[in-house]
Amino acid sequence: MSIRTTVTLDDDVVERVKQESQTRGASFRDTLNELVRSGLLQAQHKPVRTLKIRASPMGLKPGLSLDNIEALLEYAEGPWHR
Repeated sequence: MSIRTTVTLDDDVVERVKQESQTRGASFRDTLNELVRSGLLQAQHKPVRTLKIRASPMGLKPGLSLDNIEALLEYAEGPWHR
C-alpha cells in the first residue's frame, strides 16, 4: 500500500536525494523511500550506551577532616576561597 502525500523537503535534502538517485540509477521517489526506510531502521536499532563508573576510596590527606569545612575549602581553593 502506498499513500500519496505532500511533504516539504529542505533544499539541501532535495539536492542530496537527487545526487543519491543519480548514483544509484534510481528514481527520486524510490531513492527517497529507501533512505527513509534506512533511517527508520537505524533509529529503531539504536544501541543503548551504558556508562560504568568504578568508585575507589581515595581517603583524605593527613591533617584534613570532613568535619572542618573551612580547612577543606582552603585546601581545595587556596587561602582566597571567600
